[in-house]
Amino acid sequence: MPVRTFGQIDGAPVLEAEIGSLAGARARILTYGAVLRDLRIPVGGALQAVTLGLNSIEDYVQHSPSFGAVPGRFANRIANGRFSIDGAAYTLDRNYLGKHTLHGGSRGFGKRVWKLGDHDAHSVSLSLVSEDGDMGFPGELRATCVYRFAEPATLRVELRAVADKATLVNLTQHTYFNLDGSPDILDHELELGCDFYTPADSELIPTGEIRSVAGTAYDFRSARTLRNAQGVSYDTNFVVSRPQGPEGLAFVARARSPNNRLTLELHSTEPGVQLYSAAGLNCPVPGLDGAHYGASAGFCLEPQAFPDSPNRRHFTDTVLRPDREYVQVSEFRFA
Repeated sequence: MPVRTFGQIDGAPVLEAEIGSLAGARARILTYGAVLRDLRIPVGGALQAVTLGLNSIEDYVQHSPSFGAVPGRFANRIANGRFSIDGAAYTLDRNYLGKHTLHGGSRGFGKRVWKLGDHDAHSVSLSLVSEDGDMGFPGELRATCVYRFAEPATLRVELRAVADKATLVNLTQHTYFNLDGSPDILDHELELGCDFYTPADSELIPTGEIRSVAGTAYDFRSARTLRNAQGVSYDTNFVVSRPQGPEGLAFVARARSPNNRLTLELHSTEPGVQLYSAAGLNCPVPGLDGAHYGASAGFCLEPQAFPDSPNRRHFTDTVLRPDREYVQVSEFRFA
């Protein structure tokens, strides 16, 4: 498996590993943020780039809105950067609007250099140690991320963590997808295996409701385009409704390009998925193959627990205790 130096951060090398499937799919993974930088899928005799990525470590540090990263300890938002476990109160780094915590804080896992572990032609393992008190989170946490290809073109992402003290964990994979290289993804068709969603306020903090998608702009139970007459853009958590299959993975989403008919299916262990249509995206530096990433140049399907769960008792349980292991498995299946 080819490994090269992609750049340096504070004198430490950032590595890039390339893995692939026998059918010809290819992925490039950075140790910075466990980033999936470049994913290409065979379509019509050629390789189609399907992710948004950047060309230098400097661009990632200065301009990346979590392109391809694995955020943590807690992906998405925690209201007011506060939570309690077993009666003990904790205050986190508040990096969102100056008052909330987003993706684990200003130095979350998506902005850290992970350690390259076992790797071969088809898989790569990364690890990270987050010290007690990191961004305000209690306990030392050890996380691993494995990217693994299954034939012909499925990228499997395995996220695990253990801690020496009760803490919060909610990881995700934050890739921006574009299945055909169009300037935007608004004509991509999307289906979600989700009957409910969790509405949020103007600061994207959940209100605490769990609301039916029926009759709303959030109804993707039948495939339709991301473009809609109401002008809604999406940065929304949906509740996964479908039962898990024999491997413990439930159908979450299916996206399809009308131009090249490439389809992406997401299957995951996670109870929620954040749909982000990136309406405000305007990356000031060139992306892969010189592309400009403007408004809605990609969409994210982020399998995860519900945002602000630590402050919503009826949401998902995101507390990890020392006698347990956090395990998340998601498969991005292309056809």
